[in-house]
Amino acid sequence: MKNNQLDRRKFLRNSLLATGGMFIAPVIVSCSNDDQVVEPNQEVGEYTMKGFSYGVASFDPTPQSVIIWTRYDLAGEVVTWEIAKDIEFKEIVRQGVATAFGETDNTISIEVNDLEAKGKYFYRFYQKGRKEISVIGETITLAAQGDSSSEVRLAVLSCSNYPAGLFNVYEAVAKSDVDVVIHLGDYIYEYGQGEYGTNASTTVLNRQPKPSHELVSLDDYRTRYKQYRSDEDLKLAHQKKPFICVWDDHEIANDTYKDGAENHQSDKEGAFEIRKASAIQAYSEYIPMKTGKGKPIYRAFEFGSVLSMYMLDTRVLARDKQLEYADYFTAEGMDVPRFTADLSNPNRKLLGMEQMNWLASQVNSSTAKWQVLGQQVLMSKMTLPLSLLLYVQRVMLEFSATGTVRPETTQGLFVEAQRLIMIKERLKQNDPTLTQEEIMSVKAVAPYNLDAWDGYPVEREMLYKLFNNKQIITLAGDTHNAWYNTLTDQDANVIGHEFATSSVSSPGMEEYLGIQDVSQLKMVEQVFESLVDDLQYCDLSNRGYLYMNFTTSSIHSEWRYVSTISSKDYSISVKKQVTI
Repeated sequence: MKNNQLDRRKFLRNSLLATGGMFIAPVIVSCSNDDQVVEPNQEVGEYTMKGFSYGVASFDPTPQSVIIWTRYDLAGEVVTWEIAKDIEFKEIVRQGVATAFGETDNTISIEVNDLEAKGKYFYRFYQKGRKEISVIGETITLAAQGDSSSEVRLAVLSCSNYPAGLFNVYEAVAKSDVDVVIHLGDYIYEYGQGEYGTNASTTVLNRQPKPSHELVSLDDYRTRYKQYRSDEDLKLAHQKKPFICVWDDHEIANDTYKDGAENHQSDKEGAFEIRKASAIQAYSEYIPMKTGKGKPIYRAFEFGSVLSMYMLDTRVLARDKQLEYADYFTAEGMDVPRFTADLSNPNRKLLGMEQMNWLASQVNSSTAKWQVLGQQVLMSKMTLPLSLLLYVQRVMLEFSATGTVRPETTQGLFVEAQRLIMIKERLKQNDPTLTQEEIMSVKAVAPYNLDAWDGYPVEREMLYKLFNNKQIITLAGDTHNAWYNTLTDQDANVIGHEFATSSVSSPGMEEYLGIQDVSQLKMVEQVFESLVDDLQYCDLSNRGYLYMNFTTSSIHSEWRYVSTISSKDYSISVKKQVTI
């Protein structure tokens, strides 16, 4: 590794210009056996633990490599890094130097290569001249291809909203026995003070968002990442566990699609492409990925012969704009034929053909037991009877407009739900007294969430077919609620299972529906489980993470929840387990 600051700066500047700010991969220094030799530091005891205010982190482990990360407080300073097999750093296996460039907000990302498979490693950074040193990070490399002896323990996370509450879930993950954290996006939120996620506890907990306004510029996004990475629980999780990440929408703006977002107004916030480029650049500085310059973020990880993990982009690369029910209502009611035609349009994309073709080639060549998709949004069919869906939409509109829901609206929702549940039970029992109108009331269904795969059903069927009878295991986040679903194709064939995690701190359906009463929430869960055919389990109010243990013979999953995000005095419970 050469340390030539002039060439490095020219390379960085030219790289950013060449990509036009789009899909900027992190500027990662790649190091292997030909590292520049650095004299081992013999004076660590004299160093002060400062200068590295945002801790350390590791990302994208493979059998031979891992990316280590830090940020140094002062721009232009040369920082030494070391990675060792022992926490005392007596057996250093790689070392080198890197510069904290202001062009990448003083962040440093090192891809360390030629490591041993299935290894445990320790790493640190220090600045010799100022005698400042970081905390010691812990990381791993994955099992080698063909290794079937290992179990793989994953923590699946999503949706961490800083002002919404404490990051107790991150602390719980840091203290768990998981090997790797899979983060499915919404790592940050773009909103300002008084907007989504801020609540009565935001000020009490001293978690006001920085900057106080909505994120638009590169400096805005960098400031927000620094605030999140200053959180002690998130720092601990990164220090203790390697992360494999993909973004969702809030790393840019709510309900992002390929050329816009619901939460972007060009007349006030400028061109969306500029905002997106700024958001992606900041993301790449704080969450480096093993992709390469100018590459999209979808990528594969092999955990021995136990599982192949495919991290997908269902948000930015190819997604067409989401359909909205409001666009299909007329004075006479909903224009169902037009909605159905648009929903079934074969040209609507979520992954896009480039990513779909890549996934097909990866799946076809994989010999692992489990084929796992790490992606953002629910894939299973989550449809509700139209009459109930109208009530849900009414509840959400009232809550969005006033912050409350009228009691008569809530009561109407539950009355209609109970009526539909009774009809469906009678239908299962082949009750001959059912009228055609009653039968149609439960069979006439539509997706409740058009931002998910339900809004792109044609491409979903394409994805199912490319697995060629290999069972799909899908991981999902985004909704802030926990789900376990059977995946079925358009012919009702079971082709896999979906495990969806709750959120780290973002509020769940209890806020969307304006329901705080626990008994009412349990009723809503019963409604979903009764009326959604492929749904096996849901939790609509708890914050937590999904624990998954893979072996070549089984998958064991646990939905783990923290008792509160309003206090550090919390407990952890397991409310649901599934083994397949």
